Amino acid sequence: MNIQHDIQLQPYNSFKTKALAKLFAQPSTITELQEILSSYKTEKKLVIGSGCNLFFTRDFDGLIIKPEIHGIRVLEENADWVEIEAGAAEDWDNFVEFCVSRGYSGVENLSLIPGTVGAAPIQNIGAYGAEVKDVITYVKTVEASSGKIESFSNTACNFSYRNSIFKQTRKFVVTSSVFRLQKAFTYVEKYADLNLELKNNFHPSLSQVREAIIRIRTRKLPNHLELPNAGSFFKNPILSKPQKEKLLTLLPDAPIYNIGDNGFKTSAAYLIEKTGCKGKRKGNVGIYEGHALIVVNYGTENGEEILSFVQDIQNEVQCKFHIMLEPEVWIF
Repeated sequence: MNIQHDIQLQPYNSFKTKALAKLFAQPSTITELQEILSSYKTEKKLVIGSGCNLFFTRDFDGLIIKPEIHGIRVLEENADWVEIEAGAAEDWDNFVEFCVSRGYSGVENLSLIPGTVGAAPIQNIGAYGAEVKDVITYVKTVEASSGKIESFSNTACNFSYRNSIFKQTRKFVVTSSVFRLQKAFTYVEKYADLNLELKNNFHPSLSQVREAIIRIRTRKLPNHLELPNAGSFFKNPILSKPQKEKLLTLLPDAPIYNIGDNGFKTSAAYLIEKTGCKGKRKGNVGIYEGHALIVVNYGTENGEEILSFVQDIQNEVQCKFHIMLEPEVWIF
């Protein structure tokens, strides 16, 4: 297995910030992954996918592992559903296209999300009223400290909003995920933008829903290959009842969604817009004019400059609305 030294990480994060990794490996099999973990037990480790949800502010003094475990295969099926296993290195949107083209429903609302299949359960990716936890049966991993192969059922993954046991502990390397998808499809209205896009189509097909989402995302979001960014930078805040009531005294029209257990979700994009920061720019970093959740890089290679701008946005929201925005993006 080839271990590289002093590798520039700029090509491996969508913000295109510069940093060096002391060690860098791209295992293409589980056996190779286990060998790497065994050989470098004492090294600090970071596992990355396509780098669409992280950036670097400094050199990484340890081992970067970028699994290159590919493959999509049907494990089991009946008249109603199919179970498909996809390797961690598979491009997420290519996987969605694979499923939709075969009439398998369940991931169509997650179309055009950048990243890999391996990253999907870690972040519990979600969009347009759907989350990947809704279709995952189990996730296969290798424990980083022991090299032991371990599978996690959906329940054991401890999924929550943009979170999972894999993100919480960072102790496991995802090697593949298994999805149970349905062979029948009926469109259910549950997200306003998507309903509007399909307003003249009362019974859209699976492919028409995917195409509608691609159109929406293309209009709203900048292409990270053209304007470096990491997609939605902040999580939508989860509020307690007192926090919700306090916010409504300041912003009576704030969107509030009851999520159970006396918890309430509001919109991070709405809060940023209300601070007047949408479209704001400081040096080579700014908030995208078309979407308040997107932090964009206009030309810096220094991650510290991006971090400083992000902290400015957090402080603005905190000062005005007493809510601290939490990044979705991993910052190293």
